[in-house]
Amino acid sequence: MSARRTSMIGAMLTMLGPFSLSIYTPAMPALAEAFGTTDAAIKLSLSAYFGGFAFAILVAGPISDAFGRRRAVLGFLMIYLAGSVLATFATDVNLLLLGRLIQGIGASVGMSVGRVIVRDQFTGEPAARILNLIGMMLATGPAIAPTFGGIILDLFGWQATFYTMTAFGLVVCAAVFLSMAETGKPDRRMIHPVPLLATYGRILTSQHFLAASLLIAASAGSIYALASMLPFVLIDIAGLTPAQFGLGMLAQTGSYFVGSSLFRLGMRWTQSRILLRIGVGFVALGALAMLVSVETLAISYLSIMVPVGTIAFGMAFIMPYAINAALLPFPDIAGSASAMMGFLQMGAGFLGGLAAAALGAPVLALTVVVPAMGVIAVLSFVWLAACERRSMTKSAL
Repeated sequence: MSARRTSMIGAMLTMLGPFSLSIYTPAMPALAEAFGTTDAAIKLSLSAYFGGFAFAILVAGPISDAFGRRRAVLGFLMIYLAGSVLATFATDVNLLLLGRLIQGIGASVGMSVGRVIVRDQFTGEPAARILNLIGMMLATGPAIAPTFGGIILDLFGWQATFYTMTAFGLVVCAAVFLSMAETGKPDRRMIHPVPLLATYGRILTSQHFLAASLLIAASAGSIYALASMLPFVLIDIAGLTPAQFGLGMLAQTGSYFVGSSLFRLGMRWTQSRILLRIGVGFVALGALAMLVSVETLAISYLSIMVPVGTIAFGMAFIMPYAINAALLPFPDIAGSASAMMGFLQMGAGFLGGLAAAALGAPVLALTVVVPAMGVIAVLSFVWLAACERRSMTKSAL
């Protein structure tokens, strides 16, 4: 496929998971009331989604290696649609949790294959440019989703949120069926248990892969974990309506979009490796600002969203380089490598959400989970830089 078509298909696939997450968040307080349950139970619906996503992606990647990218995507999208329908007509919180779990399983293929179709066809700086373009388009969908989610919640109720997810899933299905070419070389042996375990063993013994993937997981995971905290902080404490919350979330994804645009501009004059350092600095700054802000200022929209926007801005500089760095050593098993990278990324969001639920008070969770993610991001960057120095020394010898 051309770079443009790859970018469009990759963005739609990668967007599926975050879109299904962000459009849902404005409805969380309303769902707790509608089902007569606690905030903690509704937070578990995010954990169910993250858990289904994180573990299913370990299978989605190898399936795409074994049976082809296109077949894998269409099969998992059917699962996503089934989960969306179940959640739409849920009569109690347990059915809602099950629907979100199935949705997460189905959406997992998007993050795996959406990235790997780039690695199938492009490497180096061209791949970084395409991944950056995917990131820019990816920022647009989740930017609109909370706003749209808040508006349709006010106008039509919580079920309309899941109707929208179903419609988006159908659009992605049509785009894949009509426009996506097969980019991989299917090998049925990749799905057999012994080769599969050997494949993941090979991936997990690569320090270069682990450092890059943990950097992605810590920076993106903090944003995912925030999804379980921000609705209750901004709606229940700061006093925003669901529609205002949705509009307010434009600051997060708008910051990511601005960061992606500046990253693309910066690549005209410097390498993505240099821009990565800027991204890590902003993520660390945002994590520190969250801790200081919550401890010293009254809870308000700006006191929370300025640090969140800073983290999102930095993440835009991290993702293109780190994704390319993690996948580069594994051209023959790119699907499995992308799956493990996605598992770590969504697993970070899953653990962050569980930690937030365990801590109980969402404000307390902000002061613990977000700074911890920032520390992990900085340490992972230091580890990645050390791995690259060792690799350059070996090449020179």
